Amino acid sequence: MTKINIKTSISFTILLFLSCSVFAERLVTDDESHINDPRIQHLSYLFPPTGESIPYALFVPSTYNEVDEAPLIISLHGLGRSYDWLMGYHGFLDEAEANGYIVVTPLGYIRRGWYGSRPTEDPIDAKYSEQDVMAVIDLIINEYAIDSNRIYLWGHSMGGAGTYHIAAKNPEMFAALGVAAPAPLRDLDIDKTLNRIKHIPTFVLQGDEDGLVTLTRRWVSKMQDIGMQHVYAEIPGGDHSLVISQNSEHMEKFIDFFNIVRKNY
Repeated sequence: MTKINIKTSISFTILLFLSCSVFAERLVTDDESHINDPRIQHLSYLFPPTGESIPYALFVPSTYNEVDEAPLIISLHGLGRSYDWLMGYHGFLDEAEANGYIVVTPLGYIRRGWYGSRPTEDPIDAKYSEQDVMAVIDLIINEYAIDSNRIYLWGHSMGGAGTYHIAAKNPEMFAALGVAAPAPLRDLDIDKTLNRIKHIPTFVLQGDEDGLVTLTRRWVSKMQDIGMQHVYAEIPGGDHSLVISQNSEHMEKFIDFFNIVRKNY
């Protein structure tokens, strides 16, 4: 008869339970990259809460040096997209190079994590998604000479929802925000969120043939009501995705906006 060590069995059970409760179920596809551009660095780091290797993409302009502090753009991708997806938006890196921006695109732990802006099937995914973004920001700020008055956050769709959420959680960090076709929860308290970021100038871009346009107008109306500095560009005939990802003219609008805004609080 095989003897079972009860103490060892209990310890293993506890360890297994803790492991399942701490580590979310990540997929191989979560770490995939899709943008093949020699200007992009595809990197990874050890995520502090779990010790897992999490990817991110980085662009450093050719003009960067350690003496002159560079502005930083943190870019949040849409639902299901790869971590480097926004690096492929038409004209984005050309504009970043021309204007001296470092650009980083975090994964958000998984491709559908929502950056903490809404509940996920496994609650830990939302928490880790937000923490991944903040960890990558800290990583870049500590590794490069970054102008603390010129740190910008923007995102598309799910990334727009994440932009609102993360900015509201860290209202003193960012000089300006940008959202393209943002997708926050419909029952989110708009007043509460905007009152936390009303001092941060925000650029909003939306296609008028996108099904989310009604919600975006509601947010923009609230910005107007509370006297929040913002620019709203509603693109006639614009859809949810191609209006920004495949149109360098519209992508340029975000960079132009960031160019004229500095943190003054």
